[in-house]
Amino acid sequence: MTKDKKQNPIAALKAALAYEFKDLELLRVSLTHASALDPADTVAGSYQRLEFLGDRVLGLVVASMLHHHFPKADEGELARRFNHMVKRETCAEIASELGVGDAMRIGQAEAQTGGRKKTALLADICEAIIAAIYLDGGFEAADEFVRRLWEPRMLSWTGPLRDAKTTLQEWAQSKSLPTPHYEVASREGPDHAPSFTVSVIVQGLKNGEGKGGSKRIAEQHAAEAVLRREGVWKD
Repeated sequence: MTKDKKQNPIAALKAALAYEFKDLELLRVSLTHASALDPADTVAGSYQRLEFLGDRVLGLVVASMLHHHFPKADEGELARRFNHMVKRETCAEIASELGVGDAMRIGQAEAQTGGRKKTALLADICEAIIAAIYLDGGFEAADEFVRRLWEPRMLSWTGPLRDAKTTLQEWAQSKSLPTPHYEVASREGPDHAPSFTVSVIVQGLKNGEGKGGSKRIAEQHAAEAVLRREGVWKD
């Protein structure tokens, strides 16, 4: 199966999508990175406009699923679950499982820098595919596609229902400690794929450290490190 997938990645992706396109051009555009376009082509030939639309379709379907499955959850819990379901990492994980990386249409330079495995690009094209299905088959088709791939993750997720920074701040206040303070310890990597290391300082405690592709993510990881070390969050 692996061999066939490499020989015909588009056919393998179409089978994994479990959706038959009436207009295959929509799928082609959803898989096309700007680096694969000819100089005379416009941005409409790449996935970017579709990604914008797909992000909204995904958000609506996920929000609807959460509203249905968690009738007792308050707005904060729903938002936490929602953010996990639509975040870049979740979309990229699903894209990888579908074989999107092999089917991408990207330029040689982008491919040589690992474009087929980049989390951001996989996530964006995943959302573009959702839009392509929506435009080709309507909302019902897009809704069915999203539910098939996202609903099992939604129902099995056991992560914390509040974000780490908010939880750490409230915990520190309950212990009469000052508000946690975050500092960027280092920034590495190229502009298109940076890696931040952030330290969180809570007076009277050992600093926590976190890493991530953005300062926001690194801050969350740093706060989580303290919460787990202090036993507030448990695995």
